[in-house]
Amino acid sequence: MGSETPLKLPTIDFSMPNLKPGTTEWDLVRAQVRNALEEYGCFEALFNKVPLDIRKAIFEATEELFDLPLQTKLRNVSQKPFHGYVGQYPMVPLYESMGIDEANVYEHVQSFTNMFWPQQNPSFSKTVQSFSDQLSELDQIIRRMILESLGLEKYLEEHIGSTNYLLRVMKYKGPQTSETKLGLNSHTDKNIVTILYQNQVDGLEVQTKNGEWINVKPSPDSFIAMIGDSLYAWTNGRLHSPHHRVMMTGSEARYSTGLFSIPKAGYMVKAPDELVDEEHPLLFKPFDHVEFLGFYYSEAGQRAQSALKTYCGVQN
Repeated sequence: MGSETPLKLPTIDFSMPNLKPGTTEWDLVRAQVRNALEEYGCFEALFNKVPLDIRKAIFEATEELFDLPLQTKLRNVSQKPFHGYVGQYPMVPLYESMGIDEANVYEHVQSFTNMFWPQQNPSFSKTVQSFSDQLSELDQIIRRMILESLGLEKYLEEHIGSTNYLLRVMKYKGPQTSETKLGLNSHTDKNIVTILYQNQVDGLEVQTKNGEWINVKPSPDSFIAMIGDSLYAWTNGRLHSPHHRVMMTGSEARYSTGLFSIPKAGYMVKAPDELVDEEHPLLFKPFDHVEFLGFYYSEAGQRAQSALKTYCGVQN
């Protein structure tokens, strides 16, 4: 058993100079994206459009934010579930996170920043906005490749326009022990695409379709791209939305960021007619993502084995 190669997520290179729609390179990478998302629901992405200084600065900004007093952090409130400050949970005592809505738009980031630093903190705003804006390019490349691979390019403009970006910054305290402790419970994301970036402290684990857990160890230059339940529903089950969790050991804090493309409130997530046929009957009724989130965080949603199926699944 000891000699078996540990499972590893596929690595896909988005840094090729000729990666443009219609080129051989694009078609090659698009096929890799489709295969990885069908099989694993996620992959490691090499993407050089986010410069090293911005990648370093985002962790400095994240540390600066989490070093603020708790009373200050509690100012980060949102009417949308899981968009504001999350922490102080006995079930996951190592975890806390903050949400920055529309983090690719400077004015939105600036108003977020001014809530914590009334005397202003322009370098924080600039770092968060630059990082989110540059990373949103990777999100849009991935989504374009998905739609092309499904023959649904005609929906691309509507699909991209139907979402906003949320940047969640996350801190996991080191448990101060060599024993493995839970950092964040196993869950699927509820949005369209998530792009994760972490510091040098590992902890992310992704579950395969047959129930095995992969320890994800990305390089300092790579991101983890993953699809959520909303895209799983929109593709009528063609792609896989994977369960994942965070497990922590040691004394070092783990910092990570997640750029989430999220359907706008009022937009109905609905599988296109082209993806529904005898072989692929409709799996989910159309739904509003924000209302689905409300159900997910209710007692019934937390109890459900699959909140999505319970909320809007079609009995085939």
